[in-house]
Formats: sequence, structure tokens, C-alpha cells
Amino acid sequence: MPILFLADLPAPAMATWTSALAAALPDDAILAWTGANDTQPPSALLADISVAVVANPPPGLLARLPALRLVQSSWAGVDGLLADPTLPPVTLARLIDPQLAADMAEAVLGHVLMLHRQVPAYRAQQAAACWQPLAQPRLAERRVTILGMGEMGQASAALLARTGFPVTGWSRSGRRVACSGVPVLAGADGLAIALAQADILVNLLPLTVQTHGLLDRAALARLPRGAGLINAGRGAHVVTTDLVAALDSGQVGHAVLDVFPQEPLPQHDPLWHHPGVTITPHVAAPTDPHSAARAIAANIARWHAGQPLAGVVDRAAGY
Repeated sequence: MPILFLADLPAPAMATWTSALAAALPDDAILAWTGANDTQPPSALLADISVAVVANPPPGLLARLPALRLVQSSWAGVDGLLADPTLPPVTLARLIDPQLAADMAEAVLGHVLMLHRQVPAYRAQQAAACWQPLAQPRLAERRVTILGMGEMGQASAALLARTGFPVTGWSRSGRRVACSGVPVLAGADGLAIALAQADILVNLLPLTVQTHGLLDRAALARLPRGAGLINAGRGAHVVTTDLVAALDSGQVGHAVLDVFPQEPLPQHDPLWHHPGVTITPHVAAPTDPHSAARAIAANIARWHAGQPLAGVVDRAAGY
């Protein structure tokens, strides 16, 4: 059967994804469409499309598929899809890829260790030609809080706990999370507790109406003074002006930012040159087309077999 791959990607990435999907779905015909009229598949084929795999699809195009029943995202986040008011009321699934979770956990561990071992402070001392050993807390004394206990949050929490850090998770939904040895808090009261004991705060939340701007002045003020912040969720989770003020006052000791409200981050943005900020270009957990295609193929097989899908999106919740 034909499966539409609808994506707004550069040509090389488009070719890689199309090839990966074709290899993972050998019994299906993959129709690749960027949304440009000159590459549009024949209307007769579009009329028969019941499954669409999407990556940054141009708004409005999915509504032109009358037989559409399943939209499978190539990304773990679906806030961009849900922002399209013309998105048809069909089943929507986000990407669940164990490799993605493992990559995120690796990035989180690396950044946490960097902050724990005080690399930003030593970098500043190096710039000043200052030789001054700093008192170094033990792993067991550096408390880490993870906001967002989905697949990536659980993988990150488990790896940090195995390394020796005391880890606490926070789940906005309050759903039960089985993460061995990691207590998980929920709700507004739980968030206040989770922030207050975060020597290093890691944000991996999905972006929803409820989490937009969650890390504002009030939230940052609840952190222990000098706490570190790692944001690998979405840029809009953090109120940038409040973060800069917290960095300037010393309330936040250092921030590692992998995501931003506007990407790429504009060259004139003052965050580039803030001494309390480490910037990475949205690379904490890049989606691998080949492992993602295999996960997508498995989900489509579940769909055809009438089995429960992985990553079904609750549109009301936003993820």
C-alpha cells in the first residue's frame, strides 16, 4: 500500500529518510512529498493515502488527504503538528525510539558531569590565567531533578542514578512511572519540592499550554542558589529574560541550553556571549533516520494488525 512521507527537509535529508523508510517498509510504496506543487504525487494516489509519516509538514497539507487515518510523526515532539489548526482529527502518534532515549540520556549525563565537575568555573579561571582548585562535592552530594518522565526522562534518570547521582523526577501528568530507585513527584506541590532540591535541574518536558514558560522567575527562585540548569526540552519552556536575570544574580550558576524559541539562535542574540551559558545547537538527541524508520515501521505494522500503537498522542494533553 502507498505510504506518504510528507516532510519539509533539505534534499539530502529527504533522500536519507525516504531510503530508510523504504528499507524498513519493503512491502509498501513510499511516496515522498515536500509539499511543493512540482513534486506532488498524482491526485489519485493522494486520495488513497491512509497513513502519512511526517517531518515538519507544511500546514494544511494533511487536510488534503481524504482517506487519511494515521499520522505518524518522525519526531518525538508533536507541538509543531498540534499547532496546525487544519490537522485532521485522526490518530496521531509521536516517535518512540529507544535509540533516541539512549542518546538523550548520554547527553544529559555528559552535561550533568560537566556541571558537577565545575568545568564552566575552570574555563573562566583559565581565561584569567588563574590556578585555583575548587572544593569538589561527591556524586552522592549533587542532587539532580528531571522535569518530564517520559521515555527520555526515564532513560536519563536511570543512567544518572546508576552513575551515582541522587535523582528525583517530576511528572506533570502525575502518571505512575516505574523508574527503579528514582522517586517521582507530581503536581504543583511536587514541582516546588523538586525544584528546591535540584542542585542541577534537567528539563525534558514536552511543550504544552501548561508547560509553556514554566521555568520563569518564580520557578528559578525556588532552586538552591547557584544551581545548574540543562534545557533539552523546548526553548519556550524557559522565560529567557528571567533566566538571564537569575544568571546575572548568581541564583543560577550556569545554564546549558540545547533548545531555543527561535532556531537557529540568531547571531545577535546575547545568549551567545553570556559567560553563564553553554549553547549546543539542538543536538542532545538527534533523530537517526534508520533507527526511527524501524520504530515507525513497527508502529505501522501494529496499526495494520489492529494492535495498540506506541506513542499515541492525547491532543487535549498536548503529547
